[in-house]
Amino acid sequence: MRILVTGGVRSGKSTHAEDLIGGAPATYVATGTPPDREQDPDWAARIDAHRDRRPASWGTVETQDLAGVLAEARDPLLVDCLGTWLTAIIDAEDAWDHDSDAVHDLVLARTDEVVAALVRCEQDVVLVTNEVGLGVVPEHRSGRLFRDLLGVVNQRVAAACDEVHLVVAGRVLRL
Repeated sequence: MRILVTGGVRSGKSTHAEDLIGGAPATYVATGTPPDREQDPDWAARIDAHRDRRPASWGTVETQDLAGVLAEARDPLLVDCLGTWLTAIIDAEDAWDHDSDAVHDLVLARTDEVVAALVRCEQDVVLVTNEVGLGVVPEHRSGRLFRDLLGVVNQRVAAACDEVHLVVAGRVLRL
């Protein structure tokens, strides 16, 4: 089972993804960079809330190496989320101001690695992502770049999944 769960911010997608995995031992893959608790206490509180509701039987891996985690998976995986992963890989290359084509090439190469590993993964995998294509066009270049790239990432990952679930206002629509 490979399921991509998408939806807007605070739509209930992470809770739905956790429910899909259930209470059996699993690995939660946190793709974002750990928060600076002093500089961003709201983000830290949000991460703490996610940790607190996960079963004690789940392990946690904090990494941007999704392809590596997928290749070595021994338990079901919940990857949360592709949006923070995308941000982290662009940050790691300090590529926000690079030529758009170069950033696209970087992201597509990393996405292709993830998709290849996802297809080979023998464990159940639930991936969470944000749906960013339903709103206004961002004013700033970085916002437009992120929106466009996440749309491409989502399409490629969705093509490798068995199901895609859209979560809106806590309701799930299987696409």
